[in-house]
Amino acid sequence: MKKIEVKEFGKVAVLMGGNSAEREVSLDTGKIVLEALKRQGVDAHGIDVGDDIVDRLWKGQFNSAFIALHGRGGEDGVIQSILEKLHIAYPGSGIEASALSMDKAKTKEILQKNNIPTTPFIVLRSEDDLPIVKDKFDLPICVKPVQEGSSNGVAKVGDFAQLFTAYQRAFNYDDEVLVEPWIVGREFTVAVLDESALPVVEICVPGDGFYDYDAKYESEKTVYHCPCDLPKKQEVYLQALALRAFKALGCEGWGRVDFLQDEQENFWVMEVNTVPGMTAHSLLPKAAAVNGIDFDQLVLRILSSVRYRGKAEVQI
Repeated sequence: MKKIEVKEFGKVAVLMGGNSAEREVSLDTGKIVLEALKRQGVDAHGIDVGDDIVDRLWKGQFNSAFIALHGRGGEDGVIQSILEKLHIAYPGSGIEASALSMDKAKTKEILQKNNIPTTPFIVLRSEDDLPIVKDKFDLPICVKPVQEGSSNGVAKVGDFAQLFTAYQRAFNYDDEVLVEPWIVGREFTVAVLDESALPVVEICVPGDGFYDYDAKYESEKTVYHCPCDLPKKQEVYLQALALRAFKALGCEGWGRVDFLQDEQENFWVMEVNTVPGMTAHSLLPKAAAVNGIDFDQLVLRILSSVRYRGKAEVQI
């Protein structure tokens, strides 16, 4: 890989915070990324994204932006639209791929069309749809918002008496709720960097818990294995599957694809993340480290893929 010339980035905005349910995680990611860029001599400036973001970006005369926003406003194409309108270069996926990946139902539709294994699902839009769940699935099931991240609003339902409460919880985050089978098995993730798959990470949550918000960001008991102990053939298959899913959605640059493996050892793509976390608990830096890429190098490599996409025909 050619030497990265930090001066080529110009003035860089590190966009963080925002007003999504993942605000605190985004602030952590943004702070760590900002510190890394400054250590490497990049003219980087942190911006906590609010309603005045267009004005701040315009007046700041930024050349590039590192998107460290998670959830709505950051991963759904909104900030990408703003950056393209202002002709500010940024790394990662564009407007359409970001919007598709943020929408779990549309993601699954595209995966299915491309013969990429993902669990069956239905989308609930009102309480009147709840009876459909009993006809469609056996227990246990997973209930979650269609557009949300960090496992916010996700619930495991082992008794149909719990379904209404789980639906209401997810509905607090989004007016569309996705229901799919609850996969009992192992959890893996594959990070993508420069259109290549990094080593597979296995996520192990103790007891009967699952990889929820607490397990991701607060618990010290969650264990990560990278390299994982999958047979080489399975690891190569999982990496190839991650790249297929990434490309099917039109994603670019960097991201992460999450998997579950059931008790029959089948792998299922659960979702694609276009702006993965970069905190102390995050998975992409762990996988990059196994390939000899330290955090500062990782951030520079992500930023080095910035490109101008022209002015988007999107109203802001």
